[in-house]
Amino acid sequence: MYTSEDLARLRNTYRDGLLSDTLPFWLAHSIDREAGGFLFCLGQKGEVLSTDKPMWLHGRFVWLLATLYTGVEQKPEWLAWARHGLEFMEKYAFDEDGRMFYSLTQDGKPLRKRRYLFTESFGVVAYAAYARASGDQKAAQRALALFRLMLHYHQTPGLLEPKGFPETRETKGLAMPMILIVTAQELKKVIDDPMLDQVIQEAIDEISRDFMKAEFKAVLESVGPDGSFMDNMEGRLICPGHSIEAAWFILHEARLRGKDPALMEIGLQILDWSWEWGWDETYGGIIYYRDACDLPSTEYWHDMKFWWPQNEAIIATLLAYHLTGEEKYARWHQMVHEWAYAHFPDPTHGEWFGYLHRDGRLSTPLKGNMWKGPFHLPRMQWYCWKLLEETVR
Repeated sequence: MYTSEDLARLRNTYRDGLLSDTLPFWLAHSIDREAGGFLFCLGQKGEVLSTDKPMWLHGRFVWLLATLYTGVEQKPEWLAWARHGLEFMEKYAFDEDGRMFYSLTQDGKPLRKRRYLFTESFGVVAYAAYARASGDQKAAQRALALFRLMLHYHQTPGLLEPKGFPETRETKGLAMPMILIVTAQELKKVIDDPMLDQVIQEAIDEISRDFMKAEFKAVLESVGPDGSFMDNMEGRLICPGHSIEAAWFILHEARLRGKDPALMEIGLQILDWSWEWGWDETYGGIIYYRDACDLPSTEYWHDMKFWWPQNEAIIATLLAYHLTGEEKYARWHQMVHEWAYAHFPDPTHGEWFGYLHRDGRLSTPLKGNMWKGPFHLPRMQWYCWKLLEETVR
């Protein structure tokens, strides 16, 4: 069980890591003062490896900066850099149909537009967080309109190009209901609309009904459109970090509703199952992929340790402990926290490495690419810091 002194040390670790290490690294190296926006493809020292710009990371960094401005300190530079990123997005990131490009060149020319809606989701949270920080109601309405566009594309068959041939095998993924929960939660901070509560509840219901499988004690990444199990490589795939992330989104919603018992039960069950699948008993850390039938995993990086599943597990276990007081969640939190902090931080140049081999050896020294940027790590540090502030004064 954690003592009050233990919790105070953890609070300081998360707070100081965010404000003295993670955020300064990105502010020093990622701001594009020439073309606007941010550069995320960075080497170990912050050197630029590519000037291509992923728009979902732009949205994430705007969200972070605006959220820190609102909830930590009203530093003018944080709001200014949030506006800097949002202005680049507003100018270049949107196609004629209102959807967003996934990636752009440094000067804003489109490179790729994906058939998924995740870039739009981070556009929503960027506009919402900026609206909350600045009081800009146009940004709030922009966030709401973009969220409604997401829902329209998600709920209208045929609008998005299918991944395969749905007439042969139709599937749906965990990622969409999961991202709808947290996107609506962020939008609710600036928009009072009962539709958002409905979206959150329907997404949680879909996860618990269709993706949670008691026969495997697992949350699957893909199922049939009716939630049916697919006995193939795609259908058996478990991503423990992803399902742990879904667990804490649901636990956070339970917390917002005064420890709603039904949501607590769902979130804790997902966390319990996913920890058992994800924790590496041999080397420690959260492993990337598992097979629900315990068959060999087919993805070549299945046994690697990426930074973000550790971040999500740190949040989820601490939040579970905060809500329940159960010692096992404190123990799990200590395990994943200590393993992650022993292997990922770069003591020389700051921030965290992103990709390790199963045994904790470094795979690549880069600090950012088209997927890794200032989001999972600083979100973990911010959320855990603020959660612990409620316990430790």
